[in-house]
Amino acid sequence: MGDIVAVPPVREARDRGVLKAEPMFSRYGTPALEWTADGRTRRLEHRREFVEHLASAELPHKQSAPLVAHPGTADVHGRWVLGDAGDWARAEEGGAAGVLTARGTDADGWMPKMIAGPGVRTVPVIALRPDLHRELGEALARTPVRLTASMPLRSVSVDGLNVYAHLNRSQGALRVLLTAHYDGVGDDPQRRLPAAADNASGVAAILEAARVLSAQTLPINLSVAFLDAEEAGARGSAHHVPAVPPHTLVINLDGAVKLHEAASVEAGGPAHALLAALDQAGRETGVPLRAGAMASDNRRYAAAGLGAIGIGMGMPGYQTPAETPDRVEAATLLAAARLVTATVWQLAHADS
Repeated sequence: MGDIVAVPPVREARDRGVLKAEPMFSRYGTPALEWTADGRTRRLEHRREFVEHLASAELPHKQSAPLVAHPGTADVHGRWVLGDAGDWARAEEGGAAGVLTARGTDADGWMPKMIAGPGVRTVPVIALRPDLHRELGEALARTPVRLTASMPLRSVSVDGLNVYAHLNRSQGALRVLLTAHYDGVGDDPQRRLPAAADNASGVAAILEAARVLSAQTLPINLSVAFLDAEEAGARGSAHHVPAVPPHTLVINLDGAVKLHEAASVEAGGPAHALLAALDQAGRETGVPLRAGAMASDNRRYAAAGLGAIGIGMGMPGYQTPAETPDRVEAATLLAAARLVTATVWQLAHADS
């Protein structure tokens, strides 16, 4: 990681990147969940065994009530309902205390954190690990179950800030924009989520590519944008798009941690020249490429009619406490920087 250095002072920087306040979900306490059956109480661990669903209503204090199965087969008023997403409306109509649904974990056994999602329901919605969801159903089939839970989750409005820089200007030349989002999903009240993969790694690689490219004399207009609020619906790039000149080519890097078999690439808009340059850059740098979904800021630029590609090289520990700096492979980080640098160089010399 010591080879990654910051961009030196740029020729021009602008402060027009402030985003208006937008709602997202904030946890102001650690959610609680426990159940009692056969005279025994089991307390579950947040983010390992259960997690908030972003459709959940706020439940600031613990609420205890009997647990029932699907609302179509029982009186749910004042009771917790063991069901799925299709049961939300019926649970609300019946005056349920809340709904328990199922949600899987990642390979490390964590339930990743999110901060933006569907519309909020009128009842708390809690996601259980699938095996525990089944276990609760089996317990409920043989004995009464009482469930106690809290969900200190609310929607808050926050401001964001994009950071823009122009590194090189050539009159009438090709315009290239390098982007990476620097926001993460934030810490839990009692647990650190480092965001090393998503997307400190992408920011570091773009910084290194910008450092190298700014030291070269290239016939291009080169800019960099470090974007906020990607985790909240890519609002940072949505804010930036109207200010980007037409025909700009955009390279967005989201994740550069562990290059397994190949870098994932998603292209959108008029990206033929970008793809040709990236393909040649991949051959020169020895970075294998494959088509893959990259649901990141690149899609905002592509939707606006700009040629854009999103590149990803792995995100182990994605949006969990396991997303730590020690998992970032220096070789992958440098490969990402070299790939981006070589792609811009290919674009600059495409007609030479």
